[in-house]
Amino acid sequence: MKTVQDYIRTIPNFPHEGIMFRDVTTLFSDPRGFRIAIDQLLHPYAGQPIDKVVGLEARGFILGGAIAHQLSLGFVPIRKKGKLPGKTIEQDYTLEYGTATMEVHDDALQPGEKVLLVDDLLATGGTAEAGIKLIERMGAEVIGCAFVIDLPDIGGRKKLEGLGMNVHALCQFEGD
Repeated sequence: MKTVQDYIRTIPNFPHEGIMFRDVTTLFSDPRGFRIAIDQLLHPYAGQPIDKVVGLEARGFILGGAIAHQLSLGFVPIRKKGKLPGKTIEQDYTLEYGTATMEVHDDALQPGEKVLLVDDLLATGGTAEAGIKLIERMGAEVIGCAFVIDLPDIGGRKKLEGLGMNVHALCQFEGD
């Protein structure tokens, strides 16, 4: 039986020399692989009170939307700066070379709501940390962070767990 990891394509030297890019589009395009991933991402949270699913741009939208649908919940996108039309709140985060900004509509979450944060890949944890900070600034509570891929050697899981987050990933790729 195939695992989620079996559906993920590796593209060497993309986007730069020496990078092994883990391409989840092959997972998304396979109906069985996509179903397995969605089921496994939400399984640890079955029966827990969740009010909204939040997805991080951009592949987190695909996963988060499917999970929200499966759980009959609302979906909230956290996007790169300048992509949302309404009033937003922003959170800067550090990239390898510089900084970037994520934002969310200021009325997307209500104080006390319980939120599941979803994305495809956990590397440094910078984007997820920015998402967590946005969610918490709105008074909502992150009950878990779910990812398809964890790159443990880069340290994102440790960063998020250091923030007190419950981290769930479907597979790992070492040495990336």
